[in-house]
Amino acid sequence: MPSTEDTMEVDGALISSESTTAGNSATYAQAPSRPRAASVPATLREHTYLVGYVYSSKMMAHSCVHGHCEQPERISRIFDILKENHCLEKMKKLPIRRVLREEALLVHSQALWDKVLALHSLTEQDIADSEAYYNDLSLYVHPSTPYAAQLSAGGVIEAALSVARGEVKKSFAIVRPPGHHAEPDEHMGFCFFNNVSIAAKVVQLRTAVKRILILDWDVHHGNGTQRAFYDDPSVLYISLHRYEGGNFYPNGPFGSMTSCGEGPGVGYSVNIPWPEKGMGDADYILAFQKIVMPIALEFSPDLVIISAGFDAAEGDDLGECHVSPAGYAHMTHMLSSLAGGKLVVALEGGYCLDAIAASALAVTRIILGEMPPQLPPLTASEAATETIWQVAMEQSKYWKNVDPKSSEPIEEVEPIAISLPELLKAHRQDYLFREHGMLEVPLMSQALIERFSAQIACTPDIMENDSLIIFAHEFGNLAVELDSVVTCNVRQEHSYLVDCSKSLLAWANAEGYAVLDVNVFPKPYAKSKLKHTEDYGGAVLVYLWDNYVQLTAARQLILVGHGPGCAAIMSLIQQRAASVMKTVQGVVQVVGLHNIPATPRDAPALRQWYFENSIVVVPTTHPIFHDSKALKKHGSIFRMDEEKPIKLIIKAMPGIQSFIKEKLSVTAGTDANSR
Repeated sequence: MPSTEDTMEVDGALISSESTTAGNSATYAQAPSRPRAASVPATLREHTYLVGYVYSSKMMAHSCVHGHCEQPERISRIFDILKENHCLEKMKKLPIRRVLREEALLVHSQALWDKVLALHSLTEQDIADSEAYYNDLSLYVHPSTPYAAQLSAGGVIEAALSVARGEVKKSFAIVRPPGHHAEPDEHMGFCFFNNVSIAAKVVQLRTAVKRILILDWDVHHGNGTQRAFYDDPSVLYISLHRYEGGNFYPNGPFGSMTSCGEGPGVGYSVNIPWPEKGMGDADYILAFQKIVMPIALEFSPDLVIISAGFDAAEGDDLGECHVSPAGYAHMTHMLSSLAGGKLVVALEGGYCLDAIAASALAVTRIILGEMPPQLPPLTASEAATETIWQVAMEQSKYWKNVDPKSSEPIEEVEPIAISLPELLKAHRQDYLFREHGMLEVPLMSQALIERFSAQIACTPDIMENDSLIIFAHEFGNLAVELDSVVTCNVRQEHSYLVDCSKSLLAWANAEGYAVLDVNVFPKPYAKSKLKHTEDYGGAVLVYLWDNYVQLTAARQLILVGHGPGCAAIMSLIQQRAASVMKTVQGVVQVVGLHNIPATPRDAPALRQWYFENSIVVVPTTHPIFHDSKALKKHGSIFRMDEEKPIKLIIKAMPGIQSFIKEKLSVTAGTDANSR
């Protein structure tokens, strides 16, 4: 005889969860049939529910004694607002039960299952002693945690099965703790079991539904869900999340736009990584129109599951974004057009109780058949528009419906074509010679010649001048206006190159400094390779250091990195630490919004030298200002009200020039005194 905690509640009738695991269909309590009067139409005989919901207050037992943003009231507030607005009376209450071990093991390891279940035996002292460990995993624990986590996962399974089997058309799983951060071998980020991933696996195993779209609009990347299906082409995972160069939780590169799957699953992971906070309705809806819906239509899922975190909602202090209830309604409405309307909404994050309740109500009204409210005129932000375009460029490799206009392959016109980088190199080589008398620096390595020929130049006084500036950068910004949206033909009279190096070179020439100008943008499709490294920018700087710089009379050097040139500069510092610390007086890094300024690794003396002799120029909104550890690694940090790297260096040029002059004049004075 099963205990009551192992039973499922269906419209007030209790049945054993064990009965749901035998065969491919669950057993439900059937109301006794009654004869129907001939005057009553068959369609009116019984109330037919099109939408179901899963909820149990027992999941509120998982709680933190110190208080926590992932609080029990998250689900009760949603339940209450749906009840107050008469939504629940139009929805069928679906069964809720604990996830079975064999279901959880479709995604998770036995070790994780055992680790979570062992939490029920924790004492108050055990919880206090393990607090630091669980804080590192962004978790809190309670003796009721295993039961709540099992109910949460089991609830999403039942919500998904009810839709997959046609018992309801749509469902809403009002569950906690959330699940999308839980990885196969680890619980983390408020999550213990990956509810949605387990549900998707169970649905595929027990029903005819095989192709599933998981749309994750939680403000955090669902690392656990993506990991569960990273090599699986039967599940398309799409996530819109704050990324900020990998510095927003769960951190790291896994949520980047280039993290697209592996093996047979390549192309079935789609990340739309917002570079900053503050994204709103216009940004999300544009992403849906340009990325989400075109890919989803081409994939043609049998079932759609929304990992519905509401922490991107207006008012959520953790997410710091501005999606309105109406914005969530419109996204839900678009997703409802897929899979014949078969849609499951599973609660994930969301930590402002007012925002999560209002957003959940808006979503519920849509799945009950209401139309979304009208939105005001919307314009997406520049950061969002650029991100969406970059994602489109990446995903166009895998999906025909995503088609950012591109030129014909150069192979088709190769005999009569010249690439723009080659054209710009020729122009720049001519300009540097005419304006500054700068000469090309020859390279001897075939691998470097193929990538950097005609991209390295020096002033004629490089061998005898005692002050040398090494400037590593990419090509300037090419601003191009197209003839139309149909072709990539360029309107030449409205297109131009912005070359930030001009002002630095002119100033250095006027001050009497020698310059070694290094364009670290490698020519693509080079055939030769260097041994032991793929860091070609760093390799070319090390080559120049060993074969030219060390042979010059320069004993006062400044290293300046702009954009990708910063990584090359740091690679040189790391590989030639002793000679760099002896002769380099200062390091300048100019870093855009989406890149993290590099620092030396390992050697304490090198790190201290870098700290005392470096400046970093970044936008005011750069994520480094939220990372106290990263801030402590750099010397002076200049904040500029400009996000684009090309404009950033122009705006910061006076400060950079002052830093260089100060460093070189101090060294010159020291040398004079020693003589």
